[in-house]
Amino acid sequence: MDETYHNSSFSSIRAYGLALIQTPKRFTLRAGSVATTFEEMTRIRARSGSNMQKTLRWYDLIGLGLGGMVGAGVFVTTGRATRLYAGPSIVLSYAISGLCALLSAFCYTEFAVDMPVAGGAFSYLRVTFGEFAAFITGANLVTDYVLSNAAIARSFTAYMGTSIGIESSQKWRITISSLPDGFNQIDFIAVAVILIITVCICYSTKESSMLNIMLTVLHIVFILFIIIIGFTKGDWKNFIEPSDPKKPNGFFPYGASGVFNGAAMVYLSYIGYDAVSTMAEEVRNPTKDIPIGVSGSVVIVTLLYCLMGASLSKLLPYDMIDLEAPFSTAFQRSKGWGWVSNVVGVGASFGILTSIIVSMLGQARYLCVIGRSNVVPSWFAKVNPKTSTPVNASAFLGILTAAISLFTDLNILLNLVSIGTLFVFYMVSNAVIYRRYVTAGVTNPWHTRLFLLCFTFTAIIFTLTWQLVPPGKPKVSILVTCTVIGFAFIQLFQFAVPQVLKPQFWGVPLMPWIPSISIFLNVFLLGSLDGPSYVRFGIFSGLTVLVYLLYSVHASFDAEGNGNFVRKDIEIPSFPDENDHV
Repeated sequence: MDETYHNSSFSSIRAYGLALIQTPKRFTLRAGSVATTFEEMTRIRARSGSNMQKTLRWYDLIGLGLGGMVGAGVFVTTGRATRLYAGPSIVLSYAISGLCALLSAFCYTEFAVDMPVAGGAFSYLRVTFGEFAAFITGANLVTDYVLSNAAIARSFTAYMGTSIGIESSQKWRITISSLPDGFNQIDFIAVAVILIITVCICYSTKESSMLNIMLTVLHIVFILFIIIIGFTKGDWKNFIEPSDPKKPNGFFPYGASGVFNGAAMVYLSYIGYDAVSTMAEEVRNPTKDIPIGVSGSVVIVTLLYCLMGASLSKLLPYDMIDLEAPFSTAFQRSKGWGWVSNVVGVGASFGILTSIIVSMLGQARYLCVIGRSNVVPSWFAKVNPKTSTPVNASAFLGILTAAISLFTDLNILLNLVSIGTLFVFYMVSNAVIYRRYVTAGVTNPWHTRLFLLCFTFTAIIFTLTWQLVPPGKPKVSILVTCTVIGFAFIQLFQFAVPQVLKPQFWGVPLMPWIPSISIFLNVFLLGSLDGPSYVRFGIFSGLTVLVYLLYSVHASFDAEGNGNFVRKDIEIPSFPDENDHV
């Protein structure tokens, strides 16, 4: 059985490599237009030594997707988004964010099915846009994983304290006055959580998946309990009446802009499904399991989030919802229901653990594949022959995450997270269009590049107008114009540029509409982030470029052969017959 699946994946990668490089005799390989051959992908994968075992099925992937997404985010972002932006229409905000996540998930799924290798976005971008673009985005994504895991681990201490009625910041953290504010509260519980999970994911992927499934089931039981209590205890008038008559009323107290601004904020609660695609190399039947696992988890999470938002809005008027701990505070303010806030703390604690498990599984596989390309030391690429897991990458990132979680404040960490992840989602949506319409040496890539640049520019103008221009007719006119121009670009591109590559097993439907809409939504959500996020992104990206130029470009897989990362006039390698691998 496993051999059949292996051959299927083998043929898929080979077909993709052939489609990319097939030319009459010779082709030119340039930065930004990289054709990665089947032999190259095989050699890169071989750098890990032992293979990762194919033990995961679709239900494992759904469990990992649920565990990665249904973490602490929904218990924090819902309150702020409801009170400041959307009001009761937070239900629609979650639905819009869920649609955006689903469209991005489609793009990830096409790549993961055709190239079932570890590494997720790094692997996809490397074969589409080249090693440099993949390294920049991959480095940002790994950094965001580490920082978010450290932040979530510190929040575990707080929620565990809530579940038993103890103020954790005072009782379970040690304050060192000689350290600067934001770095002076030592959290040993967060460190212990990270190190224990690190040991688990080093031991076995399958066992880690089973642990995640058990914790996820318990977490969802708590969530369903919260939803049921909210709907039975709450009052429908809270959907249209605030507690303060001076506040805007109705289901849309802040209009359509409030709904979309709320969607941008709660979108962070969906981040985590991308970690599932990084484990494609360990899936038994990628063509079946990956589409069900990735898309199914996003749909289920969207439904749960919408119900949680409706439950919260039914419990309290939107202007009484707490910004930081909306669910537990809502029950505390209800006479005789204060004990439910303890249940919320328990449920959130389970969600935090599952989120950390999935994220740490994903971050280790990103670093493992980056190590295979030699842009970081190949030591990180090694797969332990006994456990069939990337132990080196898992242990290194686990220790780094634990060190950061020891002393760094939650708010400081949260300000550094998210922009990298959204940027990678944007890049993957571009990449899935590029791979469908461009074949190196056969088609003119500038038609596709021009479309992607123009459409992105239109999305940026729309986003800046939405964020900066005051309400009025000029704003509406600009937004409508950008919308018409964007649709015209998509229609013209679809009519003028034919597809040259159609996936063998599973592909994004309605090409290029779905990935184009995903591009727009990711640009729109990027526009909602604060200034410090962009400062961090710019500084870290600059440091990443320096690392690439000073080390990676000389040691990378693409540089092997003649010591230069731009190789010209490469002879097309001969491919063995497909039957040779069966």
